[in-house]
Amino acid sequence: MVAGQQLAGGPPSPSAIVVAVLLPPLGVFLVRGLTPAFWATVLLTLFGWVPGIVVALALLLVPDRIPIR
Repeated sequence: MVAGQQLAGGPPSPSAIVVAVLLPPLGVFLVRGLTPAFWATVLLTLFGWVPGIVVALALLLVPDRIPIR
């Protein structure tokens, strides 16, 4: 298991949240891998760091409410 990787159904680790704040695409990648959610986070981070952080934290903290897999 990669450091910071989320177990199925469990809460994200504190290290994944810190990485998501510092570098949003990496935080999403560590938890979800190369999925459309990762690419959406990359795109939003290119537009601005804050939109990337918002989406990354949303994907990590409330994954069931966001339809991007």
